[in-house]
Amino acid sequence: MWLKLFFLLLYFLILFVLARFFEAIVWYETGIFATQLVDPVALSFKKLKTILECRGLGYSGLPEKKDVRELVEKSGDLMEGELYSALKEEEASESVSSTNFSGEMHFYELVEDTKDGIWLIQVIANDRSPLVGKIHWEKMVRKVSRFGIRTGTFNCSSDPRYCRRRGWVRSTLIMSVPQTSTSKGKVMLKEYSGRKVEVEHIFKWITAHAASRIKTIYNAEHLKEEWKKSDQYWVKIYLFANLDQPPAFFSALSIKFTGRIEFIFVNVENWDDKSYMTDIGVYNMPSYILRTPEGIYRYGNHTGEFISLQAMDSFLRSLQPEVNDLFVLSLVLVNLMAWMDLFITQGATIKRFVVLISTLGTYNSLLIISWLPVLGFLQLPYLDSFYEYSLKLLRYSNTTTLASWVRADWMFYSSHPALFLSTYLGHGLLIDYFEKKRRHSNNDEVNANNLEWLSSLWDWYTSYLFHPIASFHNFPVESDWDEDPDLFLERLAFPDLWLHPLIPTDYIKNLPMWRFKCLGVQSEEEMSEGSQDTENDSDSENTDAFSSEKEAFEDKQSIVHNSSGRISHCDAEACPCANKYCQTNPYERKGQSYGSYSTNEDMEPDWLTWPADMLHCTECVVCLENFENGCLLMGLPCGHVFHQNCIVMWLAGGRHCCPVCRWPSYKKKQPYAHQPLSHDVPS
Repeated sequence: MWLKLFFLLLYFLILFVLARFFEAIVWYETGIFATQLVDPVALSFKKLKTILECRGLGYSGLPEKKDVRELVEKSGDLMEGELYSALKEEEASESVSSTNFSGEMHFYELVEDTKDGIWLIQVIANDRSPLVGKIHWEKMVRKVSRFGIRTGTFNCSSDPRYCRRRGWVRSTLIMSVPQTSTSKGKVMLKEYSGRKVEVEHIFKWITAHAASRIKTIYNAEHLKEEWKKSDQYWVKIYLFANLDQPPAFFSALSIKFTGRIEFIFVNVENWDDKSYMTDIGVYNMPSYILRTPEGIYRYGNHTGEFISLQAMDSFLRSLQPEVNDLFVLSLVLVNLMAWMDLFITQGATIKRFVVLISTLGTYNSLLIISWLPVLGFLQLPYLDSFYEYSLKLLRYSNTTTLASWVRADWMFYSSHPALFLSTYLGHGLLIDYFEKKRRHSNNDEVNANNLEWLSSLWDWYTSYLFHPIASFHNFPVESDWDEDPDLFLERLAFPDLWLHPLIPTDYIKNLPMWRFKCLGVQSEEEMSEGSQDTENDSDSENTDAFSSEKEAFEDKQSIVHNSSGRISHCDAEACPCANKYCQTNPYERKGQSYGSYSTNEDMEPDWLTWPADMLHCTECVVCLENFENGCLLMGLPCGHVFHQNCIVMWLAGGRHCCPVCRWPSYKKKQPYAHQPLSHDVPS
C-alpha cells in the first residue's frame, strides 16, 4: 500500500512539473502566460460574445462592438487562460444532451430531490406541440449547461395523471430552484409566463429568478451595515460591479453553495460617495472579494482564478467543501492508487487483472467502511469546534500560491482527459519496466505464461481447500494430488475422510534435533579428531562440528523426503532400531517407564547438550531401545524425546501427536520447568 501511495504522489509531482513545462512552451512560442491580461479592444466581436456567454451576461440589445467590449470590462478582467477555456468550452457544448423523463418517480428523483441545483424542464402536453421548437431548445440547452443548469423534457403522454395533478394542461417551461437559503431545503417550481419564446428572453427569465436569491446592496449605508454584521455565514463573497444584475455564473454558484457561502452583489452604478469601499480595501471595479474570519482575499490575483463558473467553483470548493466532496476526492485517490497494482504486479496478464480486481474491491470496501464512523462522528454536537478548525486550516492552505497552481492544473487536466490518461499510462509503464529490472536483478522467478499461472493458482486453491494449515510455523503447502492422484479419488469414495484434515509434514523440518552424548565417552568424531595434528585442533573441532550438524540435517531431510513418499518401514541401515520395535505400540511394554535411566555402558548422559525445553530421558518409547552414544535425537513441542528416525516414521504415518502424551506435534506448548530425574544427581 505504501509503495502504491509513493507512486501516486510521484505521479502528481510529474503532472505538476509537466504543467509548468507546457506553460514554458507557450511562453516561448507566444510570449504570453495564462495569467496575462487581455485587452478586449484586440478581440473580435465573436470572441467578445463568447466571453459574455460564458460569464452569463446578455448582449441582445448591444449591436455595437464598443458596447459589448464595455460590458466585458464591467464584468471583470479578462485573462488569456479564461479566453482559451471559453473557446474550448464553446466547442465542447455542442455535445450536451438533455434528459427525457419517463414518469412521476423519475421526475421526482432527479428534479424535486435535487436541492442544490437548477433544472429547466420543457413540459409537452397531450396532443400538443412543444412551446420551444427543437432548434431553439437545443440552443437553450447548450447555453444554460455552461452554468450547471440541467435540462429535461417531460412528455405528459407518458404520465397524464401526474400532469393533471400538477395542472399542466398546456405546453410550458418549468424551472426548479431551491425555495429557502438553507442547504438541502425544499425546491419550488416556477412556470414561464412570457409571450416570447426566443432563447435570449428565456435566458433573461432564468437569470432574473436566480439573481433574486442573491442579497443586493444599492447604497453605502447598507454596505456598512452588512459589512459589520456577523451571522451564521463564516464565508461571504462580495461582487462590486457597475451592472444591473450579477452575472449568471455568480447566481448559479449562489444556488450551488446554498447554506455554505453567502453571495452578496454590491451595485455601485449610481454611487456618489465611494470612500467606504476604499476603507474596506476595494479599489478597483469590478472586484470579487472573499471575506473570511481570517481576513479578506481578492479573487483574481493568482494563477487560474478566472471569471468563470468552473474556476470559481473549484476555488470555493477548496475553501468550504462538503462531506460529499471529500468522499469523492478520497474515492478518486484510492482508485488511482489501486490501479497501480496493474503495473506493479509482474507475471501473466490474467494474474495482473485478478490482482487488480482484488485490490479494487478491497480498497473500495475499506474506504466505505472507514467513512461510516466518520459520518457518525460528524453528527456529534461537540465536534463543531473540530469542524471549524478544520475549515480554518483549509482556508489558510487553499489561499496560497501553491494551492492556486494546483487548482489551475486540476482545471487543465480535467478539460484534457486524454492527456491525463496517457500520462497515467506512461507512468504505469515506467513502473512496470523498473519493477521488471528489479526482479530480474534479484533473480525472482515470475510466471509469464497465463496457463502456468492459472495452473499454479489451481494448485494453491486445492492445497488450501484440502490441506488446511495446522503447523505452528509458516511454510508453503505442497499438494499431494500431484504425487498421488488416486488419493483424490479415494477421498471422494469415502466422504467421511473429508472431515479429517491432512496435516502437511513440512513442520518436521523445524523440530529440534541433536546427538546423544555421554560423559566420559568419546564419540566417533572426537576419536577421529584425536588422530589429527595438535596444531589444527581448534580448526578441526569447528569443521567436524559443522559436518556433524550438516550430517544430522541431511539425515533429517532424507527421512522427511522418504516419509512424504509414504515409506512405512524402517531403513535398516539408517535406523539404529531397525527390525526391532519401530512399529511397536509404546504401551505394550509396561515394565519400563518413560524416564528410566540406563545406557549400554551405564554412563551418565551429558544433559548440557540438550535443548532447554526438552525432558531428560534415556529411552525411545517408539522402539523401546535405550539411547546410544552419538545417536540422533529429535524432540516434540511437548518436550518428549525420541530417536530421530523413529519419530519421523511415526509422524509420517499420519499420527501427528506425541506417542507419550498425545499432544499435537505441530502445535506449540508452554515449555516445562525443568525437573531433574531421580538419577540426575549433580556431579
